[in-house]
Amino acid sequence: MAELPRFNYGGQAVIEGVMIRGRNFFSLAVRRQDGTIFRQQEPLNSMFNGPIRRVPLLRGVLVLLESLTLGMKALRRSANIAMQEDQGDEQEELPAWAMAGTLAISLLFGLGLFFMLPLFIVWLLDPYVSSDFLSNVIEGAIRLTLLVSYIKVIGFSSDIKRVFAYHGAEHMAVHTHEAGLPLIVENVRKFRTPHPRCGTAFLLTVVLVSIIVFAFLQRPPIEWRIISRIALVPVIAAFSYEIIRFSGAHQEAWFGKLISQPGLILQKLTTRQPDDSQIEVAICAMEAAIAADQGREYPEQIVESVNGVGTTGEHTEPEVTPGEEGASGATSDG
Repeated sequence: MAELPRFNYGGQAVIEGVMIRGRNFFSLAVRRQDGTIFRQQEPLNSMFNGPIRRVPLLRGVLVLLESLTLGMKALRRSANIAMQEDQGDEQEELPAWAMAGTLAISLLFGLGLFFMLPLFIVWLLDPYVSSDFLSNVIEGAIRLTLLVSYIKVIGFSSDIKRVFAYHGAEHMAVHTHEAGLPLIVENVRKFRTPHPRCGTAFLLTVVLVSIIVFAFLQRPPIEWRIISRIALVPVIAAFSYEIIRFSGAHQEAWFGKLISQPGLILQKLTTRQPDDSQIEVAICAMEAAIAADQGREYPEQIVESVNGVGTTGEHTEPEVTPGEEGASGATSDG
């Protein structure tokens, strides 16, 4: 049997846990109120794992769509699990229409705050700005300011601070796996919280790429500018994904490090140093995803945790036919 190409695992932080996206499966590990770790593996939807995932630019749009749907699913499920007091509590699945509605509202909020609001602000300033290029640069600067301010403000929440710590734990676990080291707390602690393929870096790249793309459009009537900000989002996301993918694959070269540096700096706001119990959850999620991809069962026995509380594993039966093997991993997000 031919050896499979190297796969880049990624994921995101969720409520009191971590989701890891593997080659054919995703895993979810969440710390319950009783201190145990709920663990779950599920096959990825074949729609996101087909041949399109190997086509440049198109795969960026596909990855963005998967990140939104899978991320929202993991967030909702983790919130339910984290609030369960009894391990036997049943999870209520969110109906498909409700999931689609929530996703649509989230997209509208993101477009409104980070694309429409900067456009309307710069539109009011246009009478005082003579250069088309400068107008687009100002719009991009406002967009970047809104993004950083939004991250900074939500970071004051104690709940979000914990999510950011799990975000750091997820990145550290990914670093450890990529370094070929055993996934134990001591090894994970050797690595920093930022990661070049992080979703935070992707968002920053989207902002920077949008400045270049919109600069070519100059300043048409406001109606066309509104349409362009909406219609070109997938194009901008596609190019941004390729940039993140390229820089992540060339971290040994100076240009790869240079491209990823702004995103690594911004991650100082979206990641925090996790405690050992949070690292345990990230390790559990990573090991579960790897085990599922390799077709083996993850150990079910109780394992003593660093805080003296046992961890338990739970496995859900596959509900979706596994997709074809992807050529690379999804962007790591939190």
